[in-house]
Amino acid sequence: MIWTSPADLKNQLQKFWDRGLLLADICDTRADGESLFPRRLTLKGPDTRELSERFHEVRDWIARLSAAAGPYRIEWRSVNHRVLGTNEIPMAIWVDTLEDALGLIGKRRAAEQFAALVALTRDKQPELLPWLAKRPLRALELAEDWPRLLGIVGWLLGHPRPAIYLRQIDLPGVHTKLIEGHRGVLAELLDLVLPEDSIDSTYSGIGGFCRRYGFLDKPARVRFRVLDPNVRLLPVAAEQDITLTQATFAALDPPVAKVFITENEINFLAFPEVPEALVIFGAGYGFDNLAAASWLHQKNIYYWGDIDTHGFAILNQLRGTFPRAASFLMDQQTLLAHRSLWGVEAQPETGTLARLNTEESMLYDQLRQNHWGEQVRLEQERIRFDLLLDVLHELR
Repeated sequence: MIWTSPADLKNQLQKFWDRGLLLADICDTRADGESLFPRRLTLKGPDTRELSERFHEVRDWIARLSAAAGPYRIEWRSVNHRVLGTNEIPMAIWVDTLEDALGLIGKRRAAEQFAALVALTRDKQPELLPWLAKRPLRALELAEDWPRLLGIVGWLLGHPRPAIYLRQIDLPGVHTKLIEGHRGVLAELLDLVLPEDSIDSTYSGIGGFCRRYGFLDKPARVRFRVLDPNVRLLPVAAEQDITLTQATFAALDPPVAKVFITENEINFLAFPEVPEALVIFGAGYGFDNLAAASWLHQKNIYYWGDIDTHGFAILNQLRGTFPRAASFLMDQQTLLAHRSLWGVEAQPETGTLARLNTEESMLYDQLRQNHWGEQVRLEQERIRFDLLLDVLHELR
């Protein structure tokens, strides 16, 4: 039997809830002033043949629908049958009010909580009511923090582009972790209420939150080691493993001719002495921390990454900032010499990399086309150290 049951009716309303439509009705922000209710639900009942052949089942079906009625209203129709006579059959099911719908699916308390959020928002930041109507279930998840989020929005309206750290916002109950944990939602709210000149649209996403709204951000840092024992940037004889802010590194211009970039920290630490050289710990995608260092364009830059599709993608990205950067130990000969040490690349890069040279492009294509096996990769730390020494000797 596929006739509509009371559970089916409840499921129809639950879908409205899951889509946020029931709660959105509470916001009352629709320009047309229309409401979901009264609402006619989908009803599938017995046809004329089933009414005759399965009369007892039909009667039980009607009894179950009638017993559960109350939150919903049954609209009846009279059916005349030559054997069974006149019978009243449900023709339509109506839910007349939002309150009835909420009661049927057990969401009255949640709706009351949301209504309180709407009332608070209407009082504090009415421009955010459309957001509540659009994302009511998300708002419910944020109910505990919502007053503080409204406070942050109001504070920024009064202090546009404040040029302070998040830690310095002085609001009751507001702390750095609260803001950082809700940056995505706060960005949506702030974009709705802040004037355009208070938003730097060149920054987006969670990582760009501070710069987008005028907060100070943690300075980018560069970690590097001086490889020439005759070059001392620090007035000590100890290891020259140095970490500087982006701005300080950009102003450095050390007396070296060669700059190596490696993605593995142990390789970075174990990198041997090289005259007039330093090595930078690259740590993956993103070279914004190096871009401001104009002196790097005057150096010979060598990049050493994993022999996999992402290694070449990072190299391709590096050349967007430093076009003359060369790769080393990222060739087919090195790959094939370490076959027993190959691993599997979990999510290979597949896009076109326009900044690779001919040899690099060929190897990249072979990797992404599984020329030697499924998703082959060779991590840089697995390459024999003597090969690194040989390459560095050739570069001297």
